[in-house]
Amino acid sequence: MFYCVDTKTGKRHSLHTCIEDEARQILEAKNQAERQPAINLQIAQAYLQHGDPAMAARTWQHVMEQIHSTKTGNTRERWRYAIQDEAFDLLRHRKLIETSSERFLDVLNRGSVSTNVYLRRAHNFAIGMHWLPWPVLPKLHWPPVKYKDKRAITFEEHQKIINREHNLATRAYFQLLWHLGGSQTDIAMLRAEDVDWNNRTIAYQRCKTGVTSLISFGEEVAAILNQLPASGQLFPALARIHERHR
Repeated sequence: MFYCVDTKTGKRHSLHTCIEDEARQILEAKNQAERQPAINLQIAQAYLQHGDPAMAARTWQHVMEQIHSTKTGNTRERWRYAIQDEAFDLLRHRKLIETSSERFLDVLNRGSVSTNVYLRRAHNFAIGMHWLPWPVLPKLHWPPVKYKDKRAITFEEHQKIINREHNLATRAYFQLLWHLGGSQTDIAMLRAEDVDWNNRTIAYQRCKTGVTSLISFGEEVAAILNQLPASGQLFPALARIHERHR
């Protein structure tokens, strides 16, 4: 195995080859890079472009659009909104191989938790596709994702929402959300046929997991259900609205 020696530090580094001709080429490349640091990037681009002609021109906007094209359903919708993040304006038209770690940190400092999450995914996607010859930001140097504390609304807050809502169907919707604890979409998609009046239960399949949820209800929920349609969707207007706008 051939090694090279740094004449300034005296450290030895393996060239990872047992072939003398290859070792000499690697050594010459290292020496050339040391002698001409200003043109290192141009030399690297020339080699990379020979292996992948599109690599020299590929931008982060292209990466994010490619990820978006591979997604479906709600995930595709989330990516569509994510790549519109204004923090990505610092990066979206920059070429991958010309991106510095400082530029990544600028984007992360300007953005939010969502920016951090989706930039990580775009970065990992680019590496996985071999569009990046090296990580822009090493894994250990990514700022940690810090989510805000989450909590449920209090009964007092719930009452304020109910008292402020004058639309009877929407008020009933908010009341069922409180009593049943389901997701917005699950409750909005409930049908009268999901209600078993004999056993006082409501059964429905969760949209996210497909798992059946079975919930018993009492007099308060019964009073709310009696105000709603006896067949079909309980909230036909809300069922047609995208979850983002409910």
